[in-house]
Formats: sequence, structure tokens, C-alpha cells
Amino acid sequence: MLLDYLKSWPLYVLPHHAVSRMVFRLTRVQCPRVVPAAIRLFAKIFKVNLAEAEYTNPEDYQTFNQFFTRSLKAGVRTIQGGEKHLVSPVDGRISQVGKIENGRIFQAKGHEYSALELLGGDAERAKPFMNGQFMTIYLSPRDYHRIHMPVSGQLIEQVYIPGRLFSVAGHTVRTVPRLFARNERVVALFETNHGLMAMVLVGAINVAAIETVWAGLITPPTKPSVQTQTFDAVHLEQGAEMGRFNMGSTVILLFANPNLTWTKISQADQALQLGQLLAQFN
Repeated sequence: MLLDYLKSWPLYVLPHHAVSRMVFRLTRVQCPRVVPAAIRLFAKIFKVNLAEAEYTNPEDYQTFNQFFTRSLKAGVRTIQGGEKHLVSPVDGRISQVGKIENGRIFQAKGHEYSALELLGGDAERAKPFMNGQFMTIYLSPRDYHRIHMPVSGQLIEQVYIPGRLFSVAGHTVRTVPRLFARNERVVALFETNHGLMAMVLVGAINVAAIETVWAGLITPPTKPSVQTQTFDAVHLEQGAEMGRFNMGSTVILLFANPNLTWTKISQADQALQLGQLLAQFN
């Protein structure tokens, strides 16, 4: 635990946004000599399975970010759900899962945060989730970084919330209080056949670039205050792409419906693939 604190402490003084903007620019540089070599090195270090990508040759990517947000080959992921099922929206690893108790969400041993602050401080927005359920999924650098719908839904609101850009790796989750409620994030609120669902896309250092299919690039630039948009014509089916991270981060799913039965794989530290069955709505 002491090592976790030693690794996390420098993040408090780092200029999160300045570092992340530099990474944003570097990952979009077009250089035929450097980009393929950087991709090969990254893939080797983080054990990226390029065989699953639509384009398997590093020379096929003009920028590092194109590689990082790569698409997958058709058929390499299967959506295992149906009308009453919830599936994984990403490739990643479960950080935590369970009940939201009186609006409190478990982060790690000794740490929790509120649905109210996670969703931007609006009591009416948070109210339906006060005793619902949640799942937090971490995307590592090796993972596929597009985000898909875990269940079909009608988008009703998008909320941008400014904040810090702490790392969301395990050592910071275990040591930085209220981490996910402090970082910059985008909330997408959906009406589904099973009640309200919030998909919270949490930014992190070196990430800080979040896109959705209906709005494009949301951040950067960083906005000075909470920004809210409402929608009435965006419906996405289960398994459809809804957004992407430019570099790795975390997705938090919130459900107003408490009648959700999790499968055996839905437990902390479990690796996931996009489309894998997570739960059933009762």
C-alpha cells in the first residue's frame, strides 16, 4: 500500500491537462518513419493483439492515435445479450461492481464517492440512481478503446464535467479519494426498456480526449464549467458503438433499476471482452 501512495503522490503536482495536451498532439503526428516503429514497440510492451484489428500492419496507420482507436475485424467479438441482458460495453477489467447504497458508490477499500458528484452535482439527475446498481470497468493501454452500448437505449442527455486528470490505474484507485468524481468526464444518460442508465466516460492523464458518435470530439478543449445537452433523436441498439477514448481510461455504468442479477464473471478484477454477458434484468 505504501508503494501505491508513493506512485500516486507525484500526480497531485503534475500539470495534468498540459501533459495530456502534449500527448494529444504527439499521437496525431504523421511520420511514416516513426509511427509504425512506435506502434510495434507499444504493441510489444503492452502485448496488444494486432491480429484482432481490422488493419494488422502498423504501416496502415498514419498516426499513433489511429492505431490506438483502431477498429476490430468483423466477427472477433460476439454480442451475447438480448432484450433482458446486459453485455460488456468494452474490452477491459472490472474494477468494482455492486449496489449503489443511498447514493454511495464503492471505489476501493476505504474509498467511496457519491452518484450526485459523479453525475455533475444535479440532484434530479442523480435521484433515480440512489439505490440502483453500478459497474466500473478499467481499460488498459492494450485494450480496444471503442465503447459500445451494453443495452439498447434512447439518449436523453449528455453532460460534460470538468476536472483533474489523475491516472485511473489500480494504485490511484486505491489511494486517491473520490477519484472518478474528481476527474474530467462525460456522462451519457439513456432511457432503456429497463429504466435509466448512465454511461460515464472518465478521462485520465494522457487520455483527456473523449468522443461520442453523436457529438464527435467533446474534450479537448477543456470547458470551465458543466455543459449539458439534451437529445430526442439518438437511439442506439445493443452492441452499437457509442464513443471512444483516445488512450485508456474507465467506463462507469449506473443503473436506476435495482433488479439486476449479475453473472458469475461480474466480479472485481475479472477481465472482460466487448459483448460478454454481464447480467440479466429481472
